[in-house]
Amino acid sequence: MRILVVGQGGREHALSWRLSRPEEDDAERVVICAPGSAGIAQDVEVVPVPVDDLAGLEALALEREIDLVVIGPEQPLADGLADRLRARGLAVLGPDAAAARLESSKAFAKEIMDEAGVPTAAWAAFDDAAEAKAFAARFEGRVAVKADGLAAGKGVILAHDLAEAGAAVDALMLEGQVGEAGERVVVEELLIGEEKSAIALCDGSRVLMLAASEDHKAVHEGDTGPNTGGMGAFSPVEGLDAEGLERVRLEVMQPMLEVLARRGAPFRGVLYAGLMLTADGPKVLEFNVRFGDPETQPLMRRVKGPLAPAFLAAAQGDLSGIELAWREETACCVVLCSEGYPGSYPKGRAITGLEGVPEDVKVFHAGTRSEEGVWQTAGGRVLGVTALGATIREARRRAYSAIEGVAFVGMHFRRDIGDRKGEESES
Repeated sequence: MRILVVGQGGREHALSWRLSRPEEDDAERVVICAPGSAGIAQDVEVVPVPVDDLAGLEALALEREIDLVVIGPEQPLADGLADRLRARGLAVLGPDAAAARLESSKAFAKEIMDEAGVPTAAWAAFDDAAEAKAFAARFEGRVAVKADGLAAGKGVILAHDLAEAGAAVDALMLEGQVGEAGERVVVEELLIGEEKSAIALCDGSRVLMLAASEDHKAVHEGDTGPNTGGMGAFSPVEGLDAEGLERVRLEVMQPMLEVLARRGAPFRGVLYAGLMLTADGPKVLEFNVRFGDPETQPLMRRVKGPLAPAFLAAAQGDLSGIELAWREETACCVVLCSEGYPGSYPKGRAITGLEGVPEDVKVFHAGTRSEEGVWQTAGGRVLGVTALGATIREARRRAYSAIEGVAFVGMHFRRDIGDRKGEESES
């Protein structure tokens, strides 16, 4: 099997690495990543075709006679890359642009949730800042203010009073914090509970749940500070066992697929539900239309047996009879970030110590480059140090122990990834 993974971050490194592992039973498999990175090139072939060069990616897939395209980032999905590739007869793990609106428009996702009867927070969408603030006042300012469009994980601001709510609306709508994506916002009540990530393979009508995971989005320990694209993740998680995942499949994923199919936009790809486990049961915070980052990193360390056949089955529209197995161990991924992230950050700072990371700990490259044999920072999220352990305590210990020898100027990371003690969180 010849597989093309589209993207260049930590998620795509994890996918490329896992799809090229001996666990895959196709001895003739070839995995390439476009555009990839120097870090990803340690594991698979990379071809420097940018994710926004849809014509170039199409030409690459045809030239290399690709059997399966796995699209990592959300932007090319929103731009219609899957539509373009399917029109050429290629199997694609990723939804068409019409279904990708679940992520590219939070208001659209909320409309589909309402139509599908999927539990979610009370909400409304606004083009006018004053009206958005008035709606927030109905909840005494305890709201989440979300940019309607794609904002690279930085378009959600949590507010706990009227002043914070007003500032959040102004930041997105009037100050242009995330550009055009924030010209329209969704304001919704702030949910209380434990946040989890539920990810599924979908073939247009069927749903295959993956193992549950949990992401840490806030930049600082204790879930404080601004939201980021993700500071770390672990799997499995308490509160979302096999029974809980089946409930999510029946009450969340399946109804969403049915509504999308009725609307003429069948969903074939990876559907991600950010959930809040509230006192009233699970409620959906948001949908993504691709693998989460960094949730993919621990998931790829835990999945057992061939993975490519499941991806291909979803892409071809027939997941019937497909199952996936998972290691009993816990996987923990700690993300090392550049100084200033999630705001502006420097690039080109030398990274040392990677050669000393133990072989049983995998370092996924999220934002690096190699200059004359020296690893350098090239993004806000730089590395995802991912370890397995019999327990979350052991997985955390191995990950943080490996980090001790890695350094670059301004490096910062959360020291509490996977350290959940059952306290309430808000999102």
